[in-house]
Amino acid sequence: MEIQGDWLPPTLWHAKVFDGRWVAGSDVVDVVEPATGQRLGQIGLADAAAVGRACAAAAAAQPAWAALPGEQRADVLRRAGELARAHAGEIAMWLTREAGSSRAKAAVEAAITATALLEASQLPSGSQGEVLPSSGGRMSLARRRPVGVVGVIPPFNFPLYLAVRAVAPALALGNAVVLKPDPRTAVCGGAVIARLFEQAGLPAGLLQVLPGDGAAGAALTADPQVAAIQFTGSTAAGRKVGEACGRHLKKVSLELGGKNPLLVLDDADLELAVNNAAWGSFLHQGQICMATGRILVQRGLYDAFVDRLVAKVAQIRAGDPWADPQVLVGPLINAAQRDHCHRIVQAAVSAGATLAAGGQYQGLVYQPTVLAGVAADNPAFGEEIFGPVAVVTPFDTDEQGIALANDNEYGLSLGVITGNIGRVLAFADRLQAGLLHINDQTVADDVIQPFGGVRASGNGSSIGGPANWEAFTQWQWLTIKPQPTAYPI
Repeated sequence: MEIQGDWLPPTLWHAKVFDGRWVAGSDVVDVVEPATGQRLGQIGLADAAAVGRACAAAAAAQPAWAALPGEQRADVLRRAGELARAHAGEIAMWLTREAGSSRAKAAVEAAITATALLEASQLPSGSQGEVLPSSGGRMSLARRRPVGVVGVIPPFNFPLYLAVRAVAPALALGNAVVLKPDPRTAVCGGAVIARLFEQAGLPAGLLQVLPGDGAAGAALTADPQVAAIQFTGSTAAGRKVGEACGRHLKKVSLELGGKNPLLVLDDADLELAVNNAAWGSFLHQGQICMATGRILVQRGLYDAFVDRLVAKVAQIRAGDPWADPQVLVGPLINAAQRDHCHRIVQAAVSAGATLAAGGQYQGLVYQPTVLAGVAADNPAFGEEIFGPVAVVTPFDTDEQGIALANDNEYGLSLGVITGNIGRVLAFADRLQAGLLHINDQTVADDVIQPFGGVRASGNGSSIGGPANWEAFTQWQWLTIKPQPTAYPI
C-alpha cells in the first residue's frame, strides 16, 4: 500500500534525525508497519555523540527563546496546534500504519495532540510567581524560571501525544527540548513533531528530535546541559532513568507502568460494567499504561459478567487497522511484546486460570483474550501484560475488593463501577492510585489535568495541567531593597 499524503512524505525524513535543520543520523533502521511487516521507509538513529551535539545546540538557543515576550512563544504553539488540526488525517494515518493504532484511536490521538498544543499556548500568559511576605522595606518575590534544556523520552504506544504533552509545555515556558522518540515509532513520535514546529516557525535549535535506543537515552539523561527529564515508559526503565537523574542532580518526571484495577460492585449495571471493562482492556491492544489490567467483580455479578464479556469479545474485530477500518484490536508493536503477552497467558492457565476466550495470535495480532478465575497469586494478576487480555477475578465483600485493588506494586489508575456513588465515596480514600475514576474505566486522560501515578507507577502527578509548572520551571527567590543595607561589620 502506498503512503498517502504529501505533508510528511518519506522523502522528507528518509534516513534522518531532526534538529530543525534535518541532520543525518549515525545509523539507519527501517520504519516497519507492524500489521504487515512492510517497510514504510528508514529513519536515522542518534548515537551518544549526536545527543551531545543536540544538547549543546539546545542550550545555546534557549536563553534567547526564554527572553522573548510570552505572546511570541504562544504564537508558535498556536500555529503548531492549528497545523496539527489541519493535517490530522495524515497524522492519524501514520499512527495507524507505524504504531498499529485502530482508526478510532489514531483519530483521537491526533485530535488530543492538537488540543495539547493549543492549551500549552496559554501557559506564557499565566501567573509567573507570587509576592511573598517581607519586612524592613524589602520586596520579596517567588518567580518561575525555565529550567533550561528539557529531555523528553516518550514511549511507543501513544507516541505522538505522550511526546507533545511534554514538548509543548516545556517550550511554552521558555525551555529548549531534546526529544528522543522510540525508534519503533520515530515518524509519528518524532518526525511529525519536528515538522509541526518547523512549519510553526520555532527558531532553529530549540527542538532537537533524535530517535535512538537506550544508549541515546542514557546519554541524554547524563548530559550536563540537560536540567530535567520527562520520561514515560516501563517501570523497569523508569527506575534506571530516576537513578541516573538522581546521580546527576536533575529534575525528573516519571510516568510509568500500571496494572490498573477496575472494581465492579454488585449494584452496577451489568451491560455498562462489561462495556467499560472491554474498552479499558482492549483499547489499543491493551498497550496503554492505564489499561484495565485487573477486573475485580463482586460475586453476585461475576458469572453473568464473564458470560457477557466473552460474548462481547466475539464481536471485536482484530487485524490490520489500515486495511480494515472496523478493526479495534490491531497488531502488537513487535514479536517480543507478542511473546511476552502469550507467555503470561499460558502461565496464567497453567496456574489455574480459565481461558474463556482468545489465547491465539496470527503474526503480531493477538486475539482479544479473557482469563477468568484469576487468583491473586496468578502471574496474570500481578504482571503488566501490555496486550489485549482481560483478567477477571471474583471477590465477595467490599473489604476484599479494596484489598485486591491495592494488592499490587503499581498505583496509576483505578476505576469503580457502581449504582451507588455514596458507597464508593465511603472507601475511596483507601484506594491507592494517582487517578481514581468512579463510574468509568481506567483509561482516561485530559490535557488540562495533573497526571501520574504513585508507588511503582511513577513519582506522583508529575505532568499535565498545573503540574507542568512544577516539571518545567524552577523557583527563584527574588528580593528588592530601596538601597543596600549597612551591615554591622
